[in-house]
Amino acid sequence: MDKVNIAAKFANFDTHWDPKVIGEIDDYEIKLVKLQGEFVWHKHDDEDEMFFVIEGDLDMAFRDKTVHLEAGEMIVVPKGVEHKPSAGPSANGECRVMLFERKGVINTGDATESDLTRRTLERI
Repeated sequence: MDKVNIAAKFANFDTHWDPKVIGEIDDYEIKLVKLQGEFVWHKHDDEDEMFFVIEGDLDMAFRDKTVHLEAGEMIVVPKGVEHKPSAGPSANGECRVMLFERKGVINTGDATESDLTRRTLERI
């Protein structure tokens, strides 16, 4: 039971769209990820996802609207809802996000596997 310094954890990696596990709560993982540019359209049929913006800003596109989030704001994407996260224009286009997701969730969901797909996550 040690405290976790979020800024120090973010300092441990430079990659984008590459979630890192920093903790667990029951069957959920707490992850940090740096976003830059756009991700892929995808959905998770059986899992909700929570995105909490730590630094920068995030545009969460849905098929009918886009929700803009700034540092200190969060959004829950319900299971089965197609979405595409993108880093917003602040902080040179990089956004730092904390994710809460069920263990085993593949970041690209139902999208075709690509170089953005992460099946095994590093714990930092």
